[in-house]
This record gives sequence, C-alpha cells and structure tokens, in this order.
Amino acid sequence: MKMTDVTIIGLGSMGLTMAELMLGAGRSVTLWNRSADKATDLVARGAHFAPSPAAAIAASPVILICVFDYTAAQAILDADGAAAALDGRLLVNLGTGSPEDARDAEIFVAGHGGRYLDGAIQAAPSQMGQDDTPILVSGAATVFAEALPLLRVLAGSPMHLGERIDAAAFMDLATLSYVYGAFGGFLHGARIAESVDISVATFGRIVEQISPTFGAFFKHEAAVIESGDFAITESPLRISIPAVERILRTSEALGINTELPALVHEWLGRADRAGLANEELASLIKILRG
Repeated sequence: MKMTDVTIIGLGSMGLTMAELMLGAGRSVTLWNRSADKATDLVARGAHFAPSPAAAIAASPVILICVFDYTAAQAILDADGAAAALDGRLLVNLGTGSPEDARDAEIFVAGHGGRYLDGAIQAAPSQMGQDDTPILVSGAATVFAEALPLLRVLAGSPMHLGERIDAAAFMDLATLSYVYGAFGGFLHGARIAESVDISVATFGRIVEQISPTFGAFFKHEAAVIESGDFAITESPLRISIPAVERILRTSEALGINTELPALVHEWLGRADRAGLANEELASLIKILRG
C-alpha cells in the first residue's frame, strides 16, 4: 500500500474533520474506519482507505486515532497485525480517556516498538483548524516535536503539557470540571430566569457577553493560587458570602432546586469561619484542600 503522511483512524465527526483539514493542507492521508462508507467522499478527494487497522498503521509514520474511548481504541490495536505494525510508528490518541488509560496506552505502544503521545481535543469539530483551537498533548518532548507539524494543521498552537504521559488526561479532567461546574451554574441561572418569566434566551446572550471578562478573572485567580499569595487583588472573599446567600435565599423563595448554591454557600461559610474573609476569593481553595 502507498505510504502517506498521516493515518487517521476513526471517522466520527471529529475524525472526518481532521481528515478534511489534512487533505486541505496538502497532506497525503490514509483512513480506516469500521464503516468504510464514511470515507467515500474523502477517498474521492484523494485519501486512501486501508483494508484493515494493520494496513492503516503501516501506511504512515504518524497515526492519529480518535474513537469513542480507549476501550474502542485498544480493540482496534488488538486487530490482526495492528500491534506489530506499530513498530517504528508514532501513535497520537486524541480520543477520550482517563489518566490510567493514557499510561496503559503508552506501555502498550512502547511494548510494540512505537512512540506515543496522549492528547485531548477541547473543541467541537466546527472549531478545529483555528489558531486558538485547544488541543492538549503530553508525552516525550522529542516525540511531540515530531508530531507538531501535523498537529498544527488541526490547531494553531497545540499545548505540550510535559513529559508525563497522563498530563493531558488530568488537564482534560480539570478543564471539564470547570465546564460542567459552569454549566451547572448556567442551568441554575436559567431556572431563576424562567421562574420569574425573564427570557432565558436573553440570559444566554448576557452570559456570552460576560464570559470573556470572567475568563480573564479565572486566569487571574489561577495565578493567585499558584503563587500562594492570597492578598486581595481583585475580589475579596467576603463579598461573595452575602452574594451567594442571596442566590440561595432567592432560590428557596422561588421553590427551585438549591443544591448548587447551597454547596457554594457552605464552602464560603467554612472559609469565613476559617478566617479567610479578608483574602482573595481564590483562597476558597484552602477549604477544598481540607
């Protein structure tokens, strides 16, 4: 089979987008997917479809795999001849997995003579290929440098998080904790709005407008936490205590779910009793540290 620049395994929405970007950048591409029909349009544009995972891996020096989870990825690598084909190849897993999954994958690939990077894409398919597309990658710096020209087709500035292979998975969990926590707050805000017949769509537009400002604020608070200096610089913890209590009491009066504001109210109460009221809001992390 003809050698190509890159192999892409998995043609879900993200895999298809990755393949389209690679073709658009003039890269030669080999594809493999359980359902060959998903590759029809890409093959018409010049991509090659491999008859098996082993052939797909053997076809390129760099293999990008993006499937549902690491169990699915391992099943592909367990196909006849696939593991042996990893010898001398670089595999980048851009699917979803745990830190333990990342460690196990590195051991498996290295055990078959390959090099491995673990990654996490924090964008939707429509957001790929942009200068600010967030892709997190961890693994040996020399291996990252080898993969970087291809990764830059997918994201302008892929972020290398260091040599420990599980760093990207841990950071993915950290950022998803922010996303789901923020979404919980968003849903609670939507319940407040709809409970008093205020437009939830308008609420959404306001959230969009204030998000860049609060992103910058969270970046500042992260720097405060890393510095260990919790002297007040932006937001004293004390002003958040009555603010969250107002959210809680109003939610109680409206008869809506109070689990989220009650949780944050309890954290702030503990911080107040611990004497943290006159420190930066970021000092609340001391309560979570126990």
